[in-house]
Amino acid sequence: MTDNNTEKAIRTVEGRVISNKMDKTVTVLVERQVKHALYGKYVRRSTKLHAHDADNSCKEGDVVRVKEISPMSKTKNWTVVEIVNRAAEV
Repeated sequence: MTDNNTEKAIRTVEGRVISNKMDKTVTVLVERQVKHALYGKYVRRSTKLHAHDADNSCKEGDVVRVKEISPMSKTKNWTVVEIVNRAAEV
């Protein structure tokens, strides 16, 4: 018998904003290290996510934490939770 009160764990990841050209949407690059199956060396793998940024507060280069949500559009099913580090001003 299963318990109906159990909730699915909310997935959160950290990544770097690489584009904020869209309205209320940012592109976040999430990098992870994976061990190569044959050679055992750690290889860097990356994923680009579209995340909802309601008040357009993210700039390129910011490190942000995003969480998974129900789909908002064809490609956008993440939302920005917080800005961890601001990009250095030039």
